[in-house]
Amino acid sequence: MNDWKKYLLLFIGLYGLTTLAIWKRYDMNPTGMVNFGKEFVVQNQDATPPSSVVMLGEEGDLGGGYDGQIFYYFSRPLSEFHLNWPVGFDESYRAPRIGYPFLIAIFGLFGKYSAVFGMYFWNLVLFFLSFLALRSMMGREYRLWTLLYLVSPFALGSYSVLVSDTVMVSLVVLSYFFFQKENYILFSLLGALAVITKEPALFFLFPLGLKSLMERNPKRILAVGSTLLFMVGWQLYLKYTFPHWSAGRLTDFIQPMDGISNYLGELWAGLSSGTGFKGMARVMGRLPLVLLFIAGVSLLFVGDKKKGWNFRLSMALVLFMIGSADYFYFWSVYENISRMFTLAIPVLILWKKEDSSLPAEPFALLTIAILLLFIVKLLFISQPLPHEIWVP
Repeated sequence: MNDWKKYLLLFIGLYGLTTLAIWKRYDMNPTGMVNFGKEFVVQNQDATPPSSVVMLGEEGDLGGGYDGQIFYYFSRPLSEFHLNWPVGFDESYRAPRIGYPFLIAIFGLFGKYSAVFGMYFWNLVLFFLSFLALRSMMGREYRLWTLLYLVSPFALGSYSVLVSDTVMVSLVVLSYFFFQKENYILFSLLGALAVITKEPALFFLFPLGLKSLMERNPKRILAVGSTLLFMVGWQLYLKYTFPHWSAGRLTDFIQPMDGISNYLGELWAGLSSGTGFKGMARVMGRLPLVLLFIAGVSLLFVGDKKKGWNFRLSMALVLFMIGSADYFYFWSVYENISRMFTLAIPVLILWKKEDSSLPAEPFALLTIAILLLFIVKLLFISQPLPHEIWVP
């Protein structure tokens, strides 16, 4: 059997198991992974697929659901050729990330259920193609490292709630593949799409641009610079369309070490007060992410500083984002903070190829441990959330 077929079977097994485990909670209804929240369904009834699983939330919670619904709802105006944007979402924070909704909208031309299918399609297809691209760039000596990318718990976690991190990282890897092949047109298109899918794509592209500048390679400088054109154009449109839109909205979430310090305080309070097993399990579940953050920071000070410096800088930017994430929106929720590590995995792998002296094994082993914990939680701990079937 060809190597790629073996990895395809592993990929299908891992992602298929995740999909079926979640679908089973909601009577095999695929909309259960979109996480529609009743609060937003009520405000956007015409855009919601009938018979969707709608999350009701807990007592005192209107039923906010999760972020997958945002990308679905923002795709509907694109599919229906109008720009009546969904109601109830923060445009400054959500509207700039139009790349994933644009991809979903291609399938959405055929209807609401097709749009939901598109959410699955782009996550799965782009991720496996990016794995093949990464594998082809690594050569035989470092090819084993690409398995870490294929089984990344952060890409898998992002897929499990159908949000944009896996799509963004896949586009980044694919764009870099074409960059290496000197196909700058495809690099520019995919890189630009990655940037408007989610802003952390810039943490990869900015160091790449610096490297191109230092190498005085005009074609590469122009290619990297061109990836910003879509973003600039879209930001100008948003400024014109939404009076309260602000490009600096994301800075509201930057609070260096606030999230980690508050999480550690929560952990200490739980240990001191003898919180019950379920409560402590929920709190302890984020501790491996703190350890992974520490392992990542330690990598910045070791290895050959002259080799793969652009990947070192990229990793530093990713870790700065994680370390600056606030507590309320990110470190208090496992799904929110874990997804921030998604880009770190391909960066680590490409960095290891450039600098063989990099002691990346502890980071990799911690990542595998987090994957195992994710699977245990998925199969044996997580329960269906309070929900109902949407009837217009």
